[in-house]
Amino acid sequence: MTTAQLEPTREAQQPPPPALTPSHRPVTRHRRSGLTALLTLIAFVMAVPVLYVASLSVRSRDDVLNGGLLPTRPFWQNWPDAFRAVDLGHYIANSWTVAAGSVVLTLLIAVPGAYFTARAGRRGARLATLVLSSYCAPPVVAVLPLFYLLRNLELNNTVTGLALVDGLANVPVAIWLLDGFVRKVPKEIEEAAWLDGLGTWASLRRVVLPLISPGVAAAALICFFLSYNEFLFALSFAQDSSAQTLPVLLSLFQGDRNVEFGQQAVVSLLGIAPVYVLAVAAQHRLVAGLSSGALK
Repeated sequence: MTTAQLEPTREAQQPPPPALTPSHRPVTRHRRSGLTALLTLIAFVMAVPVLYVASLSVRSRDDVLNGGLLPTRPFWQNWPDAFRAVDLGHYIANSWTVAAGSVVLTLLIAVPGAYFTARAGRRGARLATLVLSSYCAPPVVAVLPLFYLLRNLELNNTVTGLALVDGLANVPVAIWLLDGFVRKVPKEIEEAAWLDGLGTWASLRRVVLPLISPGVAAAALICFFLSYNEFLFALSFAQDSSAQTLPVLLSLFQGDRNVEFGQQAVVSLLGIAPVYVLAVAAQHRLVAGLSSGALK
């Protein structure tokens, strides 16, 4: 008997392929169709409020009061009337200026704050608890002291004052978001930077910050949206139209007797549009940042 006959064939040496369990089975066409239908339904439900606002923008006041969901006859006069009634570009520019300025201030405080809460042990945990506990109180309790503080600083009725208030108010949210990103950075990388002669602040700026840039981008976008939609502080600290933002403008369409639903809907759509474009353009960074921070 030859040696070739004694040796098992290559096919006999290979183990049989493992059986496919339910978790390893490929997604069938029916499952894909069902998932697509479910996601389409969810997207439609989420879009219903925006679609209803679009419907209100082409309806007269009497048509709105009838209670229907769709206009009986399109009333396009709301669009030119809204532009004639208010300087819409001015209010949108104020909202963007306040939101952008507040984001810069928030990140300047939150990045080193999150670094301290993640690296300082018990002291960092106490600071995180203190910062987050301040966010639990309703914002209305801070209106009166903040009003007198801004008045003493001569920042009432200014865009700078609103950016300052919103930036400080969003610090707890930003620290909470960035803390997990800093904890994911291995301490050995910082120790190697220290051996190269970098100090704590230099290593934070040159080593840690580039590694947590997805989280910083996600936190910046979330804080931008929070500041852009903020109403209470904008209403309390900006009585003059020169510093009022878009949410305050929307409230001005509600008079004592008449409510201009159509014009209010037009302004709402025009105010949503640029933020929606920003969200769509930055959705990859936002999703990547949040999902990266969620992984352990």
